Formats: sequence, structure tokens, C-alpha cells
Amino acid sequence: MARIELDHIRHAYGANPQSESDYALREVHHTFANGGAYALLGPSGCGKTTLLNIISGLLHPSHGRLLFDGKDVTNLSTQERNIAQVFQFPVIYDTMTVYDNLAFPLRNRGVAEPDVDKKVREIIKMIDLEDWSNRRARGLTADQKQKISLGRGLVRSDVNAILFDEPLTVIDPQMKWVLRSQLKQLHLQFGYTMVYVTHDQTEALTFADTVVVMYEGQIVQIGTPDELFERPRHTFVGYFIGSPGMNVLPVQVEGSKARLGALTIEMGQAPGADGQGRVELGIRPEFVRVGRDGMPVTVNKVEDLGRHKVLRASLEGQEIAAIVGEDQTIPAEPKVAFDPRGINIYARSWRVETRPAGRS
Repeated sequence: MARIELDHIRHAYGANPQSESDYALREVHHTFANGGAYALLGPSGCGKTTLLNIISGLLHPSHGRLLFDGKDVTNLSTQERNIAQVFQFPVIYDTMTVYDNLAFPLRNRGVAEPDVDKKVREIIKMIDLEDWSNRRARGLTADQKQKISLGRGLVRSDVNAILFDEPLTVIDPQMKWVLRSQLKQLHLQFGYTMVYVTHDQTEALTFADTVVVMYEGQIVQIGTPDELFERPRHTFVGYFIGSPGMNVLPVQVEGSKARLGALTIEMGQAPGADGQGRVELGIRPEFVRVGRDGMPVTVNKVEDLGRHKVLRASLEGQEIAAIVGEDQTIPAEPKVAFDPRGINIYARSWRVETRPAGRS
């Protein structure tokens, strides 16, 4: 396994980029620790696959260097970098059996046949294809083929890193959960350096120790699942992580108070947001209290999700969501209050650090 250093990496697909908007991947300067499990999370077009392909060697960056354990590999081929990559759609040999598809990468490197057999059987069991071991891949379903592709990425133990590009897209939901759990277990057991690209927050948060959230070609936050949820560094992180996502409301800040239209919200903290342009208050639905006290809202809809309800309402003309307990009664004329612990303030979409009220 290797430590992967991204040294001021940037990439543009067109020639002679002139501005930031010309870059599919804006400057990335970060290190993936040896043996770490990382997820690159973000919507389509945010640059996550571009970054993954630069790490694998399928793309050469427009600017910057890539280092494995301190060695510059920027100009090395994928094979020379000694990585395994699993793609969104299956890459397998249709004329080979399931067993031989998994054995091929090991036999190609001269691994002794007893060791090949031991490793292949271990992986075949993990991906639940034992009963199909001697079947040719041509006749298998799309999700079975993708499981073979996943197995081919995991069968080698000598790689510097294993890279996954949305590998569970064609897998059925139940098997997705099983494979995610098994990937996590493999990481804990063998310490592979893993980088996993996905647009699915559930996949990212359940697989990775550290999640790298990307938006419009740049990294907007790197953190643990708890950090991303509790303290989103950018409004996009708050919106993208969570279901429903964070409420983002335009406000004016005066000391420890935020003004939303005619309403005043006590924050219990004094963000230094003066003179920083557009200011917004972010609060997750889990921190919005619904009852008979607080700020009046107009209810638009209540969604009953079994374990809890989601109240969707209007507050001073702004749409907000609140999580309500399964057994909690919503008043006929409900009001909402914001738990100060869940309030974040953003200036030009970036989180502003706060200090306790009254402290200069």
C-alpha cells in the first residue's frame, strides 16, 4: 500500500486554459494516508472521476505532481504505478469462467497455483459467486459481471492502491449493502489504501473513514462523517449530506443575533461575518424544534417516513424542513425554534468561525 500525495494537481480537458472555469479539476493539494479508506463524494461533473483517473494514470494532469510514498509517478503508466481499478461498468473476459477471470491477474504475475486457488476462492465467496465458479462470464447478469470486476480489483494483495469508480451502480440494493460491508471489513483486515468515487452519500459515509466532498471541480471539505454532518464547511456540503439536507436561509447578522425578515434568531454565538458579502444561516432539520413556542410557520407538507416525520414549511417566505418524532403531535398552528448548537453561519457560502456571545 502507498501514501498518495497530490501536489498542486490541476486539470483542464481543453488546450490553453485561461480561467478557473476552464479547469475540470481546480487545484488539489492533499495526501491520502497509507492504508486509508477515502471516498470522493459529489454530483456528476464535480471532478471526482477526473481526480481518480489522474491517480490511476489514465489521465496526465495539466499541472502538478503525483507521488506514491514520496516517489514522483506523474509520468508513469498505470501498470508502473501498480494499482487496481474497478470501473462503473464491468471489465471482464466473457470467454473465461468466473474462477479464471479472478485468477488471471495473479497468474499473469507468476503467483504459484496453490496461492492463486486460495485467494480466488476467498474472493469468490466474498462476492457470493461460488455456485457460478465454473460458468463462463458471457451468460451472467450485469450485476454478477460487476461482482467479478470488483473481485478482480480485490484479488491482488501487492497493489499500491485500489481505486473504485462508482463500482456498485449496477448491483442490486441488498447486495450493495453486503458488498460495502465486506469492503469495509477487507480494509480493516488488510489495510489497503482505497479511494472510492461515488455520488451516493450512503455509500460514502458507510465505506470511508474520511470523505472528500467535491463541488465544481474543487474539494470543499475533507472530514469524517460526523464532521461533515455537524460542521459543514460549505453550504453545498450541508445541502448534499443529510436527508433532508441543511436549511440555508439568507440573514443579517448583528452580534449574536441573526435577522430573517422581521424575525430575530438568537444564536448564542457571535460569528465574525461583518463585511463579508452574502451571509446565510445554516441549520439541519434535526436541530429545528417544532411546537407551540418560537417563530410561526406555514406548513406546506408533512412526510411520514415511519421512524420520523419531515415537516416542510415556509418561514418568512423561505422554505425549511424539520425532523419531527414519530409520536410527536404537530400543533394546528405550529411554531419553530432553532437549537443554537446546530446553527452555522456562512459568508459567500463558506462557514464563518464563531465565538461565544459577548467575547471580543
